[in-house]
Amino acid sequence: MRLLVLGGTQFVGHAAVADGLARGWDVTVANRGVSGPAQAGARAVTLDRTRPGAFGALAAEHFDVVLDTWSAAPSVVRDAARALAPATDRWVYVSSRSVYSWPPAPRADESAPVVEGDPDAGATDYAADKRGGELAAERELGTERVISLRAGLILGPRDNVGRLPWWLRRVARGGEVLAPAPGSLSIQYVDPRDLVALGLDAALAGRHGPVDVVCPPGTAVLGDVLDACVAATGSDASFTWVDPSWLLDQGVAIWTELPIWIPESDEAYAMHCSDVARAVEWGLRIRPVAETVADCWAWVQEVDAAGIASPRREGIGLDPTRETELLSLWRSQAGRE
Repeated sequence: MRLLVLGGTQFVGHAAVADGLARGWDVTVANRGVSGPAQAGARAVTLDRTRPGAFGALAAEHFDVVLDTWSAAPSVVRDAARALAPATDRWVYVSSRSVYSWPPAPRADESAPVVEGDPDAGATDYAADKRGGELAAERELGTERVISLRAGLILGPRDNVGRLPWWLRRVARGGEVLAPAPGSLSIQYVDPRDLVALGLDAALAGRHGPVDVVCPPGTAVLGDVLDACVAATGSDASFTWVDPSWLLDQGVAIWTELPIWIPESDEAYAMHCSDVARAVEWGLRIRPVAETVADCWAWVQEVDAAGIASPRREGIGLDPTRETELLSLWRSQAGRE
């Protein structure tokens, strides 16, 4: 089997390359070559897919599967799919559950309404771009050759968004850690390695169409993730579980200042309530949350020690001073001083 990964050096793309190599496949990585070298065993092809004729050097080759992680202008997916359509059998596009119309419905599946998307558009907003990317791949290759992995929250090694790395670094510092109650809050996420494994398995099985990819409801709760952070880091951190409505009253931003967290009272909590029956039917396997967290911590330590960690995205994580102030205010207002 021959696999072409467009990107292939960060997060989901890196996981796809590693998976392909572990299967014994012939793996090619095509990118600009600015985000690091290809993994040992993979062939690297340097190209800028945003430039006309970028895929000329690959068009004469044949690939059984192309995996595409592009997140911006749908027209870039269009151009890649058009150029490589004669040279590939299956196209696995890493899309997002953000393509569903807002607000998302709890327990919705792939039949839920989606946002408008234009396969010929430049970059607009994330949801429209991902939907446009789906449409672009389907138009250029035909719907029966395209799998759209509609991923939800992705947590694991090489997380370049910074959600799980922020929690790990915060817990590693130890001491009292502000946590949004309740610890029993059900969450849905997927490890990037489990995400790409489903996509490549689906391609081998000749599947097509969209599939929502997160763990089934009830697989994990927020407290599991945070406890795993303590176990992985060996920290002395202790959690102070703070009432979610109080946090909202203080203006704490869900999803970003306290990554992963969406209170049940918010309409966005439907993102943690997806019906993933199709993914399960397709063979979705979810590794234990403790493994995901431990492997992410190993990677965080590696990049921190080497001084090559990606800058934290703006808005991700509570500022330490703000966390201290919030904890003090919570104790004083609740009479816990």
